Amino acid sequence: MTMRIAVSVGNDQGLDAPISPHFGRCPYFVVVEVDGQEIEKVETVVNPYYPDHEPGQVPSFIQSLNASVMLSGGMGGRAVALFRQYGIEPATGASGTVREVVAQFLNGGLVGAAPCSDSGGHSH
Repeated sequence: MTMRIAVSVGNDQGLDAPISPHFGRCPYFVVVEVDGQEIEKVETVVNPYYPDHEPGQVPSFIQSLNASVMLSGGMGGRAVALFRQYGIEPATGASGTVREVVAQFLNGGLVGAAPCSDSGGHSH
């Protein structure tokens, strides 16, 4: 079964890119297409709303990339709710590289999303 996983990252280094601590304020997303445990395709996408975004813009953008999972260091509560509304599974607490967190997610070690306690002063 093929799955598209979006990951918030700090640079354009694909599988070696570092995870961004906050999904809405990251400059790039890496979209990883997996089939079972195998990575089939890796695509780096510029975040069109970096560095400033309005609530709801980034979850809608991730939906347009046909992702079914969103991995990030953290995100606000409104974003968590919007991802779930769009049928996208959010998971927070990610750290390391894209390669590491995708493997962690596929092995069941990265699940669930808790809203950030500090969402940068904007209304999440």
